Amino acid sequence: MNYVEITLPEFDHEMANTRQVLALVPDDKLAWKPHPTMNTIGWNANHLAEIPGWVEGTLTGLSWDVAPVDGPRYASPALTSTAEILALFDQNVAAARKALAEVKEADLGVMWSLLAAGEPLFTIPRYAVIRSFVLSHTVHHRAHLIVSLRLNNITVPGMYGA
Repeated sequence: MNYVEITLPEFDHEMANTRQVLALVPDDKLAWKPHPTMNTIGWNANHLAEIPGWVEGTLTGLSWDVAPVDGPRYASPALTSTAEILALFDQNVAAARKALAEVKEADLGVMWSLLAAGEPLFTIPRYAVIRSFVLSHTVHHRAHLIVSLRLNNITVPGMYGA
């Protein structure tokens, strides 16, 4: 099996689980946060919707500068309804899945850099970006969102079986 054959089933599973959780977010709880130093439910939901949107650029470019010297700093979306968040998530998942399905195996080992003002924050192979920066990052923020939902008495289904 090649990387894509191994990764697509996991990608599909994690994105389906994430969509289930995002669909549970009540519009009236988007501004709620579990602690003053933590992000809101809305921030986490928006962040989860944007993460799969990074796949295509990772697989087609060599870097991403989140704070270019000559341009605006990257800003996460700030959508104000669950319907809008789900629409962005669905759009990004579809584009990511297409990019993953079409990538050439040889291109996955190409080094990719996350930059800030032209300086590398990290440089790793594209396949590692997908694994850590997309999949693991999604699971991490989904867990934060699940805790916030549970603290608001919202029942969350199991992600990995029972």
